[in-house]
Amino acid sequence: MRSDLHRQASEMAETLSSSEPQHSVDPMDVTEDQSTSEIQNLKNTTDNDTGSESDSDSDDEAQDNLQLQTLETELSSNPANYDAHVQYIRALRKQGDIERLRQAREAMNELFPLTPAMWQEWAKDEASLTSGPDAFPTIEKLYERGVLDYLSVPLWCDYVSFVKEHDPLVRGCSPEGTSKVRNLFERALTAAGLHVAEGSKTWEAYREFEQAILQTIDESDIEAREKQVQRIRNIFHRQLSVPLKDLSTTLLTYKAWEAVQGSTLDINSSSLDGIPSHVVSSYQKALEMLNARAQLEEQISRRDVSDSERLQHFMTYLKFEQSSGDPARVQILYERAVTEFPISSDLWLDYTRYLDKTLKVARILKDVYYRATRNCPWVGQLWVHYLLSLERGHASEEEISAVFERSLLCTFTSLDEYLDIFLTRVDGLRRKMAGQVDGALDYGVIRETFQRASDYLSLQLKNTDSLLRMHSYWARLESHMGNNLVAARGVWESLLKISGSMLEAWQGYIAMEIEKGHLTEARSLYKRCYSKRFSGTGSEDICHSWIRFEREFGTLEDFDHAVQKVTPRLEELQLFKLQQETKYNSSATDQKEIAVKKNVREKRKPVSEITSEQSPAKRLKDSAKNLKEVDGKHNDHVKNSGETNIKAQPSKAESEDDKKTKDSRPEKPQYNDQCTAFIENLDMQQWEHDLRKFFSDVGGVTSIRILNDKYTKKSRGLAYVDFSDDEHLAKALAKNKQQLLGKRVSIARSNPRQSKGKGAAGHSTPAERGQGDEQTRGFRKPDSEGSKGAESQTADPKGRDDNVQLKGKNTFAVPRAVRPLGWTNKDKPKTEPVQEGEGDEKPKSNDEFRTMFLKN
Repeated sequence: MRSDLHRQASEMAETLSSSEPQHSVDPMDVTEDQSTSEIQNLKNTTDNDTGSESDSDSDDEAQDNLQLQTLETELSSNPANYDAHVQYIRALRKQGDIERLRQAREAMNELFPLTPAMWQEWAKDEASLTSGPDAFPTIEKLYERGVLDYLSVPLWCDYVSFVKEHDPLVRGCSPEGTSKVRNLFERALTAAGLHVAEGSKTWEAYREFEQAILQTIDESDIEAREKQVQRIRNIFHRQLSVPLKDLSTTLLTYKAWEAVQGSTLDINSSSLDGIPSHVVSSYQKALEMLNARAQLEEQISRRDVSDSERLQHFMTYLKFEQSSGDPARVQILYERAVTEFPISSDLWLDYTRYLDKTLKVARILKDVYYRATRNCPWVGQLWVHYLLSLERGHASEEEISAVFERSLLCTFTSLDEYLDIFLTRVDGLRRKMAGQVDGALDYGVIRETFQRASDYLSLQLKNTDSLLRMHSYWARLESHMGNNLVAARGVWESLLKISGSMLEAWQGYIAMEIEKGHLTEARSLYKRCYSKRFSGTGSEDICHSWIRFEREFGTLEDFDHAVQKVTPRLEELQLFKLQQETKYNSSATDQKEIAVKKNVREKRKPVSEITSEQSPAKRLKDSAKNLKEVDGKHNDHVKNSGETNIKAQPSKAESEDDKKTKDSRPEKPQYNDQCTAFIENLDMQQWEHDLRKFFSDVGGVTSIRILNDKYTKKSRGLAYVDFSDDEHLAKALAKNKQQLLGKRVSIARSNPRQSKGKGAAGHSTPAERGQGDEQTRGFRKPDSEGSKGAESQTADPKGRDDNVQLKGKNTFAVPRAVRPLGWTNKDKPKTEPVQEGEGDEKPKSNDEFRTMFLKN
């Protein structure tokens, strides 16, 4: 964008330099036979044309003045508007106001680097408008400033040409002037001599200058001429060893020049015969390097691709040069890239990182960082690296301070970038103070820097880790380097005023007091903050932290006092947590029921509203009753001599509806109850932490599930406690019938396998899944939270079987007697376990009945 604007400015200047057409009439051209009236009419027409042109010029001038006023207003309110600066310079150049133009250019250059085209334009304007003995030094300084901003071969060539033409020493052919031009050419070769595409222009200009000097040497001075010839020959040899464009053309030029000097070389071919071997070797190597870079040069020189694609080509080229291992070639390619893409922050960061890692030359690094921060002043990371580079280069405190102050005038994208710059400055001051011997640097500079950072960032970084990190660093330095504990406490207090709701701020303050051995001050901080509300579990953590502090450092009275203060607070927090959980669970349950009902209404056919309003136990009872009635009617047709197998096939519509309803429900948690204890007779106000405390001597507790009523949400006095292994479970079972919160609790092992294996083909019937689980798992209802997980484990993992076989008499839905887990009848002798399908007694014959009566 900058290059386009400057190109338009050059075109505008060329248009203005052209002469305007003039309308005039010469009376001598009028023939004698022309009448006086015709001459008068012609003059009137000319006057009218001149007047209309004058009116047009006045309108253009008024429009230009209006544009200048608009641009001046814009720049006064927004000096960082690059485009406004360019347009303002263009308008002033068009108007020809050289003094204001000079001021406008200086003002822009204070904020931004100028492009090579703008420097060339500025220098030419000054050369054409300025005269006198002071003109040359002024314009020479402009060129010096220009070549430092960006790499430009044309600008270097213009600079050298200007010095050769206008420097009095050079024009007088004095040795000082000749030496000055040679030094300038060597600087140009160092800066642009490796430029593959345009570097040969600098070499050619250098050779031409030396050849011109050769022409001025008298032929009789053989020694001087021979010395000058050897100088030109060395320039040729140096150029032939560099991979530059038109390298073969340079070889032919060299051979032609050698032929003039008396060598017998074939000037019409590219043969290397007759050329010194070391020159041939260097030339062949340079030619190979040029061929290896030809395609990469072609890619970066294309103008028919997007800027992002060209930048990517540059990065590919840079990786290639870095792999070659020549830092000079890598640096000049970086310079070419930043000239093309001056506001690419990633490119500047990559360039500076490479220099920090490879060259480590303080002068070069300082120059590159200076230009990087002028092109991309909004990148905080560049300023941080700049400060670190100055510190590595042992720059003076005044220079580092100036760069730091410049960085604070920039606008960054995040507040953390400002903080990083402040902390980098503090780091440098701390290191310098730690290593100084004369004590020239005072700690007050660090305190002032921290204070500026706090004043600027505290409100914006409220309750953030960044602000905590800064104040923690500040307090530590006040305590250790400043030896001022009062100031360190003041730092923490200022942080608490801003971010008092941060638990970490209180913990850091307390840790400092404990580290210093000031236990009374630490205890007073605990008393100030234990009743505050912190995010997450912070409120509980600070209470427990106080207890640990008194246990480790305090007396028994201090410990008792802390427990007395903390216990009500913990109970209050636990009650609040319960209320929040109840509120959340209620809301979640309501939303879940609404979603399920909505899915059922959409996917299932309408059913009786009475059935949907019944509780699960009522629906189960009615279902058993209905099945019993149906089964009773059906048994009228069953013969007494055998068993009848009835396969209940649910209707297709009901199966699809049940499947859709099941899929719409959220996935239930899975529990295997392999090492689980079932606990009864718990207090209704029992909490999870009470059970954990009860089993603390046993250990191995992995999870606790307290069963709540589905409708009242109150505890049912039942719980499941999962242990990590059987050893811990056995220890827990040994605590059976012990007191817990005034109630004797019953503890038994939960064995879900007791309910498995019932029903035909290994599948339990629906009634058995609902009732058998309840018996073996201690009255657990299918609607309770704990039973949801158990059902998912005891039920067949593949879902219900569509073919459920009913065997025996009509006892399918008859409720079984529910007894506590582990109940046995001591009077009844042990019998063999009931096999599948033999849950009902087999009908007896008349002989069997007769035998029974005789025994009685």
